[in-house]
Amino acid sequence: MDDAVTPARLQAFLQDFRVLSEAAHSAHAQRAAGAPPLVPLVAEHLGSDPRTFPVHTLELPVLRRVDVDVAVAAVVGEDPDARLVGVGGGEQRSHMSLSEILQHAAEWQQFPVGPVDYHRAATGPGTSRQTVAFGLHLWSVAGVPVALLQRRASMRHNGSPVLEVVCPSDEVAGDVLTRVRAEMDARSTLRGQVVTFSGSPFDPGEAGVVHVPRPVVPREDVVLPAGTLERIERQVLGVARHRDALRAAGQHLKRGVLLYGPPGTGKTHTVRHLVGESPGVTVILLSGQALQLVTVATETARALQPAMVVLEDCDLVAEERSMHGSSPVLFEVLDALDGLASDADVTFLLTTNRADVLEPALAQRPGRVDLAVEVPLPDAAGRRRLFRLYAADQPFGDAALDAAADATDGMTASFVKEAIRRAVLLAAEAGHPVGDDDLIDAVREMTGDSERITRSLLGVSSDRPD
Repeated sequence: MDDAVTPARLQAFLQDFRVLSEAAHSAHAQRAAGAPPLVPLVAEHLGSDPRTFPVHTLELPVLRRVDVDVAVAAVVGEDPDARLVGVGGGEQRSHMSLSEILQHAAEWQQFPVGPVDYHRAATGPGTSRQTVAFGLHLWSVAGVPVALLQRRASMRHNGSPVLEVVCPSDEVAGDVLTRVRAEMDARSTLRGQVVTFSGSPFDPGEAGVVHVPRPVVPREDVVLPAGTLERIERQVLGVARHRDALRAAGQHLKRGVLLYGPPGTGKTHTVRHLVGESPGVTVILLSGQALQLVTVATETARALQPAMVVLEDCDLVAEERSMHGSSPVLFEVLDALDGLASDADVTFLLTTNRADVLEPALAQRPGRVDLAVEVPLPDAAGRRRLFRLYAADQPFGDAALDAAADATDGMTASFVKEAIRRAVLLAAEAGHPVGDDDLIDAVREMTGDSERITRSLLGVSSDRPD
């Protein structure tokens, strides 16, 4: 048949395809005319073709991208003649290793020298830093030339920042990466700050750090049963104050504290107090989906100690193992608690509304959780303190506040706070200054049958009759 593919026709097709491909690459090279080629620039710096040297690679935690930039700048900055150049070529760069980029740049002129890519990232609640997102550092270490490719995120490495070094000396290349890792901890922008970690399951490279102002919650604003706050403070703050004495006596510093009780009783409020009373301590807050980042949070805490890792509502990932299985995050939590050295000055602070379902291995083994403290519903005296605390400067009389406290048996601190807010709202709608009657009306409204759902959401003892 005339349509049959003969060897001669196949050979002609391949020849035409090669001519077409070469023409396309030739046209690309002509369009890139004026842009310096990458390989000759790197070869001139290294003294030889960079494709002949091995590439040393270091993959780093996504959530420490800013620290990577700070560390690289410190190492490279020791050479006053250091240069930073960009690499053109678009998104293809993110899918290629440095060796592949150099190979393609030499053979097809795909990656000419171009502008450096930058990304601005937060370094604190109100500060930021311009970091290198894609750039090639050229400098020398003790007379040995080094080329280091720094990229913000690599699609080949699950979104992690990656450093790739080409150097005539393998020893120098390894030392450079070791020094960068050490400088990340020594110069970390996370040290002494309060941060939360976030991550995207669809784009790991977009995981990030959110900086939070350190809260200020005075001791007198924490309403707990007598002696409860003192026990918690001794374990969290006391160990920190006496770390030297404990180390000298051979006692461990790492500790786990579990706060449990109904929703709205003040567990998070207590955590905020402890965080505020820990200046200089690196605090990592994890809740919701961020609980899955407990491993990297622990690694960061270990590197930046003294540190505190807060796992809020840990029952979401740490329920007791059963025949139906359990969250894999539970095992990460257990590994994190076990993996720290005994002298690590790291506090694990966990909160839960459901202590009854927690994995026994988490809650009942010393060295994981050393202190478990109930944060119960406030008693009558506690509710009086809460009403006075949240009333602040509002003109409520003592008799009205006491009556409100007596009428809210079984209610939580969150319920008390909402009662004060609603009293102010009722007065505003009525067009008069807030007073005792408004507080009485607010409490009556919130404890009425129509407010059952609100009471449930804000926290009410299940023993309280409707």
